[in-house]
Amino acid sequence: MSDVYDQDHAPDREAVRRAQPYRKLVGYARMHQRAIALALVLLLAGIGTELCGPFIAKQLIDEHIAGIERRWIRADERQAGAVQYNGQWWIREDRVAAQAEGGAEQRGPSDAGGQTAVNSGSQPDTASDEPPAGGKTDGVSEAGTTGAAANSPRADGEAGGAAETRIAGTEAAVPRTGGNTGDAAGTGTTRPAANAESAAEARILQVGKAFYFIPGGIARDGERSAAVDADGTATVTIRGADGSETAYKGERLDREQVFAFFQPEFPGIFRLTLFYLALMIVSAACSYGQRFLLQASANRIVRRMRDDVFRHINRLPVRFFDNLPAGKVVSRITNDTEAIKELYVAVLANFFSGSLYILAILGAMFLLDVRLAVICLAIIPILALWIYVYRKFAAQYNRVIRSSLSELNGRINESIQGMTVIQAFRQERRMQEEFEEHNRRYFDFRNKLLRLNSLTSHNLVGVLRNVAFVALIWYFGGVSLTSEAGGATLGVLYAFVDYLNRMFNPVVGIVNQLPNLEQALVSAERVFVLMNERGEDVSDETVPRFKGHVAFENVRFSYKEGETVLKDITFTVRPGQTVALVGHTGSGKSSILNLLFRFYDPDSGRILIDGVDIAELPRQTVRRHMGIVLQDPFLFTGTIASNVSLGDPRISRERIEQALRDVGADRLIARLPNGIDEPVIEKGSTLSAGERQLISFARALAFDPAILILDEATSNIDTETEALIQKALDVVKRGRTTFVIAHRLSTIRSADLILVLDRGRIVERGTHEELLALGGKYAQMYRLQLGRDPSGAGASTLSPAIG
Repeated sequence: MSDVYDQDHAPDREAVRRAQPYRKLVGYARMHQRAIALALVLLLAGIGTELCGPFIAKQLIDEHIAGIERRWIRADERQAGAVQYNGQWWIREDRVAAQAEGGAEQRGPSDAGGQTAVNSGSQPDTASDEPPAGGKTDGVSEAGTTGAAANSPRADGEAGGAAETRIAGTEAAVPRTGGNTGDAAGTGTTRPAANAESAAEARILQVGKAFYFIPGGIARDGERSAAVDADGTATVTIRGADGSETAYKGERLDREQVFAFFQPEFPGIFRLTLFYLALMIVSAACSYGQRFLLQASANRIVRRMRDDVFRHINRLPVRFFDNLPAGKVVSRITNDTEAIKELYVAVLANFFSGSLYILAILGAMFLLDVRLAVICLAIIPILALWIYVYRKFAAQYNRVIRSSLSELNGRINESIQGMTVIQAFRQERRMQEEFEEHNRRYFDFRNKLLRLNSLTSHNLVGVLRNVAFVALIWYFGGVSLTSEAGGATLGVLYAFVDYLNRMFNPVVGIVNQLPNLEQALVSAERVFVLMNERGEDVSDETVPRFKGHVAFENVRFSYKEGETVLKDITFTVRPGQTVALVGHTGSGKSSILNLLFRFYDPDSGRILIDGVDIAELPRQTVRRHMGIVLQDPFLFTGTIASNVSLGDPRISRERIEQALRDVGADRLIARLPNGIDEPVIEKGSTLSAGERQLISFARALAFDPAILILDEATSNIDTETEALIQKALDVVKRGRTTFVIAHRLSTIRSADLILVLDRGRIVERGTHEELLALGGKYAQMYRLQLGRDPSGAGASTLSPAIG
């Protein structure tokens, strides 16, 4: 495995720290802070509307469904909320209190009589069934019990509190009677039914699916059972927490009678249902708005980020790309930025909404029951520890995963670029094995992350959920059953269960987004480390057209530290001269032109153009008046015309055609169906190597450079085409300084200056004739090439004639 591959999996943590990825992620978010803030406000509104649901359900259950079991009092005449039963009008006591609070002008003349019936109405004589003195009864004041105790005024002066329906096994929240009345009843106590026509109050109890009307009310609530005698009389037996049982006589209600007692609740149920439906509509609108705004903002952020990354890549020196394969760069621009998008869409929304949900639900739980809310509060530190431990392992896996994916892209890109060589040398199997090795590494770490996610996601959430439900059961099934003061209404129980379920939904959402969070953060590290590489801003600064005077002064250069490739290079070129660079492969010819074009900067020494050190000018300014034709021409997807002009509006169509004619490409254009508008696919693969070189040559000439660089520009052109280009060059070189690198020495005989390089040094310089006369390396190379001439003539006989 290569060193580059290993280094990519072990990123420089100091480089990551300098890149400040978290700060830059926040910075990109601030560019669209208004939209994101509005989305979060809508999210908050949606959370608020959703959390109202359990409260509405509690109100509906306690007030309008289970509320039928509250204390009913007899009314003298029909009034709002009253129900007729056996010729008498009955109304819930809390409704009488509500009407009384509404003002005296809203009370009917029968209200006072109703209140009198509650407080002083005569009761059946059942003193023998009174519980023994000494006990304290926190139940319903016994209008159905006999004696003074039943009719005595309440100790707290209330006319009567509304009874609340309790779960089985808990006390009834009923008004307190004055004095100590002892237990409601001993084991096996039976209370005879009060006369429905004379009783001032009553209770309706549900046992199973049946409802029973109990005149006179009950002492306290508990576990219920019912039996109906042959004569139709019903007996409801209530078993208290201490094991004592009390039986109450009453009447079983049929379906129509039950419906009659529920009928006053229908308007309230309808209003709450409409209110809940309206809240759900608002919640849906808020959810749509926040999702749209977050998604739109994330798309804009990623678009801006990709633009910035690509812009920064154009600012990076060529040296940077010597050590980073193209596929890895592509992976950072596309895959890593796409992973970051999830941070602003799914992760931000889920973490923000989840945190608010949890806090809001805990707040609602505190309003319902403080003790159980404290138990549920333990979820927050558990969740924090969970996230910390998960990130510790997931970050390592994600770094390998992202870099492995980058390596795969690099391998694929390299294989596609070199497919001709791979197939020509039958290397398909070896390339497949290398790819599978990297793909297996990617697969292995994906599975490690999958196992981590499986272990810490739904499984752990399920454990926490079960622990919370155990606490709920323990509280309601243990504390409530053994404590007189620990009771809770059915609505509270429903709300707690609902909130507990709702609280784990955001926990699941947060846990499910942890992989995306880690993936986004690791991708952000890779992207911002790339963007933190030192680059140079693209400059629009212009300078007058170069005259073409070029000077190298003691220039030294190395691609890698300690491996010097140019040593003390010094030469001067006058405007309009043609300079040829010759030498064996690796002698430094292309390096000189790379420095002149400022693809790289020298380690020491200076390079002057018209007396100005090019290191003091922006790279783009230096290159504005320079043109280059490389040995391996590169054509972009488009047309022949667009590849010549590169989209520069200063280059007209006529100028494009003229440049193509000057290099002898008019024959190529003539045989193409669309002329200069002929489509060119990637790298110009449908054109021959010579045709691509001609277009590249025309591109350089179209920009009318003051300094023209030809790096083996005629190596892929046949002899006939080369002769045409040589004639064109005689024209275009006038008034231009031209640098030529050529291995075919016959193409540079007319050069004004020939520099012969060997191992990074200039060992010979002069004209063609001067160097032949010198008899050094140049003469040796020239005679060697002549010795291979197809004419078969010996070098010794041809040299004088050519010289």
